[in-house]
Amino acid sequence: MSSEREVLTWQGFGESVDDLARQVVDDGYEPDVVLSIARGGLALGMGLAYALDVKNLSTVNVEFYTGVDQRLEVPIMLPPVPDVVDLAGLRVLVVDDVADTGLTLRHVQAFCSGYVAEVRTAVVYAKPRSVVRPDYSWRATDAWVEFPWSSRSPLVQRSRD
Repeated sequence: MSSEREVLTWQGFGESVDDLARQVVDDGYEPDVVLSIARGGLALGMGLAYALDVKNLSTVNVEFYTGVDQRLEVPIMLPPVPDVVDLAGLRVLVVDDVADTGLTLRHVQAFCSGYVAEVRTAVVYAKPRSVVRPDYSWRATDAWVEFPWSSRSPLVQRSRD
């Protein structure tokens, strides 16, 4: 990984939502549900759901990153996990902030596999090393991305027992 940083502003994030929504529309894809990967994909999921007039939103919380370029061995889905029966037969747009290794996206795609009619992915940033090439991405980068929602330290440090 490069030591350089890509800094995304709130204005840039708004532009990314507009561009990603346009890509989805121009592609003719009409998702029935937007499935946001928490935490990074939550803001993107909301923005795309509004832009695409999708009222059905769901979240899946996948823990993988523990710090800057630090991660668990494999992604872990945390409860509450959506019931795949609720997604059965639907066209799903899975969204996240970045496809870095792509393992989180691949984990969620596998979770949906065999249940949904179709699953496509959208991210703000895609990295060349990702094992999943997102269907829709705003920018490509090798740099670590500083997102406006995670660039500052938390106001409190919670214990992780």
